[in-house]
Amino acid sequence: MNDIAAPQKASKPRPTKDRLIRAAAQLFSNRGYHGVGLAEILAEAQAPKGSMYHHFPNGKSDLAMASATWASDQILLLIAASFEPSDSFVEGATTLCHKLADLFEVTGKWCGCPISSTLFEGPDNAEFHSHAAHLFEGWITEVDYHAQRLGLPKERAAMAAQNFYILLQGGWQLARVRRDSQVIRALPALLHYKPAAPGEACSDT
Repeated sequence: MNDIAAPQKASKPRPTKDRLIRAAAQLFSNRGYHGVGLAEILAEAQAPKGSMYHHFPNGKSDLAMASATWASDQILLLIAASFEPSDSFVEGATTLCHKLADLFEVTGKWCGCPISSTLFEGPDNAEFHSHAAHLFEGWITEVDYHAQRLGLPKERAAMAAQNFYILLQGGWQLARVRRDSQVIRALPALLHYKPAAPGEACSDT
């Protein structure tokens, strides 16, 4: 527990480039690529106008790529922090869902996926779409790695990772519609669902 009587050192301000990336990631996830102007990003980042093109020569498009990468890295850290101490894939997935639900509440119940809000809603170009695919595959690969590490056979691990990604994307969207983080917390129960063969009843495994 922190000692409230202890003197607090003033934290150093983040570098301008870092502030721009974080501000852009937040604004893009809230309102999408086209809903945010450069002036808003500069104001949110408390950055001078000339710093934008100094750090991002192509302006908004370069910043969008950088902010999506930063946001993706935060998700990768969250995945690792959830699965590394877990004893099973379901335990890790449950922990991750609870962490994401907490994040959903903190960031606001209107925020979209930081990758799709930034890159899929941005300019319709191959570079943006390719980068989005690369980032999403990184999430799936990270979950796949932990699934195998926790004992799932290779093929089953790959399918579990992909299915979990699909659940998370759909769950986040439904949580936004309902303004309810419990949607995300309830997702792990669906990992037990096993489609029944024709003529059989559905069952949990």
